[in-house]
Amino acid sequence: MTKAKSGIDKNLQNVVEDLEQTVVNSHHAQQIQQDSNDRRHQDALNHDKTEDHDPSHS
Repeated sequence: MTKAKSGIDKNLQNVVEDLEQTVVNSHHAQQIQQDSNDRRHQDALNHDKTEDHDPSHS
């Protein structure tokens, strides 16, 4: 993982790195897209603040 340079937005830095990748074929393009989807999904899971209000799970 790269470290953000001072004064540079890390998210934008990562987007630029993703855009700089040369796609070899459709399979490689799909793998790159899946990596992005996986990171987005994991981020959503990490920020899920919902609580289980059903006491039967205790």
